[in-house]
Amino acid sequence: MRVKEREPNVAEVDMTPMIDIVFQLIAFFMVITNFENTRADERVKLPIDAIARPIEAPRDKDLLLNVGFNRNADGSVIGDPDEALVFDQADEGKGVPIPQADAILAREARGFQDEGTKLEDVTVVIRADAEVPSGQIQNLISKAQAQQFTLFAVKAQQEEQ
Repeated sequence: MRVKEREPNVAEVDMTPMIDIVFQLIAFFMVITNFENTRADERVKLPIDAIARPIEAPRDKDLLLNVGFNRNADGSVIGDPDEALVFDQADEGKGVPIPQADAILAREARGFQDEGTKLEDVTVVIRADAEVPSGQIQNLISKAQAQQFTLFAVKAQQEEQ
């Protein structure tokens, strides 16, 4: 008697559920990612304050200025501790002394004006290191006001209770 040869049964795996799960994971991680910290500079150690709180309403347009010092691996200040730097994201994080920050502020003001944004609507957010003297921050604010910026916010860490 002749036996018919059967073709082997190969089970095919349905990849559709796997693809669905991967896309759901991607969406989940995009939602939980804190994009606020992507613009933060690790060289800036924010002051801790009891009345610091997160913003209540998101701002449409803001200009983030990281002000601090160049530091080595152990956290001590490199260079002149009396000279705070404005870290420029456009120049690979290179610091510019506050007295020379006019160029950064003028470039940012031109950028906002070129996109049609009024400078009165732009909030200048200053992330200043805890060790930066307040007089230098006031100097930076006056330079920003000279460029027609009018809204300001200062970042600090909330004190843990």
